[in-house]
Amino acid sequence: MPLWWPLLTASLLFALGVYGVLVRRNAVLVLMGVELMLNAVNINMVAFDAHLRDVLHGGQTFALFIIVIAAAEVGLALAIVLMVFRTHGHIDVDALRELADRPERDDSPDLAERPASAEGHPAAGQPDRSGAAR
Repeated sequence: MPLWWPLLTASLLFALGVYGVLVRRNAVLVLMGVELMLNAVNINMVAFDAHLRDVLHGGQTFALFIIVIAAAEVGLALAIVLMVFRTHGHIDVDALRELADRPERDDSPDLAERPASAEGHPAAGQPDRSGAAR
């Protein structure tokens, strides 16, 4: 079999995986896109291993290692997705802005825009992001 067949198949799989990661909003579909990209890399590893007739079978060894890493990644990622679904009720990746690491400073514009309460603290009595009063 010529080498370009598995390379063409792997490039199509990789492009489909990149499309799935960049376009999809559902976290499970994003994970499926990552798995497609990893499988495309595995096809390339095995194809070049067979083409070069490697005595040590390094491409197949690396492909097996990538499969093990991908299985661990899927287990961990699905656990994270389940916890996000339990806490938020959805797994829309674009709507998960609460997980972003944004430092809260005293000179931030949202604190300056809040009206002052009777205690003199601008955020006293105002609900925080969780909806509970401080």
